[in-house]
Amino acid sequence: MKKILAIVLAIAAVFSFAACGKSSEDKVIKVGASSTPHAEILEQVKDALAEEGYELEIVIYDDYVLPNQALDEGSLDANYFQHTPYLNSFNESNGTDLVAAALIHYEPFGLYGNGVDAVADIAPGATILIPADDSNETRALLLLAQEGLITLPEDASAEAGITTLDIVDNGGFDIQAVQADTVPAQLANSDVGTVAVINGNYALQAGLHASEALAIEDASGDAAQTYANIVACRSGEENSEKIQALVNALLTDNVKTYIADTYNGAVVAIF
Repeated sequence: MKKILAIVLAIAAVFSFAACGKSSEDKVIKVGASSTPHAEILEQVKDALAEEGYELEIVIYDDYVLPNQALDEGSLDANYFQHTPYLNSFNESNGTDLVAAALIHYEPFGLYGNGVDAVADIAPGATILIPADDSNETRALLLLAQEGLITLPEDASAEAGITTLDIVDNGGFDIQAVQADTVPAQLANSDVGTVAVINGNYALQAGLHASEALAIEDASGDAAQTYANIVACRSGEENSEKIQALVNALLTDNVKTYIADTYNGAVVAIF
C-alpha cells in the first residue's frame, strides 16, 4: 500500500511540475524588435507587464526578414519593427499569415543632404539615394514628389505601390535605389551635393535627427496610417492574452510621453 501511495505521489509531483513549467512558459512574452527605436520602446513596458504577471523577453534583430521568419516558425510571440505594407509584401512573398495586432508609431522618412542645406539648393543632376525594397521605395518616391523634385502618376499611392519605373519626370536627378540599411553610410561617403531619403530607424542609428532633414513626410498625409509601425503576430492570436497584454502595455500615455521626449519628432506615436 505504501509503495502504491509513493508511486501516486511521484506521478502527481511530475504532473504538478509540468503544469508549473507550462504556466511559467505561458507568462513569457517573446518579442523580436529592431534595436532603435522598437526595443527601446519595449523596454519601457517591462515593469507594466511584470505587474500583470508577464516577463517580456526582447530579441534584437538587425534586418527585416529574420524577425518575421522567427514569428512564423513560432520562436517569437510577436514582433515590432515593421509597417503593414511591408508585412503584406512579406506574407505574399513567403506564404506566411502574419497580421497586425496594433498600430504603435510611425517614423517619418527624411530627406538628408551631404553639404546641402535646403531642398532648393539641390543641384540639377544631383544623385538622390533611396531605399530599394518594396514599400520603402514607394514611400521615398512619395516624399520626393511631395517636395516637387519628381513627378509621379496622378493615381500614385502608398497602397498601390510605385517604383522608379513609374516616375513620370525625374527632374533631371540621378535616382539610385539601394539597400535600405546602407543608405546612411552611402550618403556619408558620397560626393558633396548628394541627398538621400532615409528610413526613420536607420537615421536614428546613424545619429541623424529629424530637425536636420531637408524635408520630412507630411504628417497630415496618409504616411502616418499607412506606414505606422505595428505589433505583428500570427493570424488568430491577435486577441490572445499575451498579445493583448503587450498591446495594452504599449498603448499608454507613459509610452506616448517617452516617445515624444526621447525622439524629438523622429518617432511619432500613432495612438
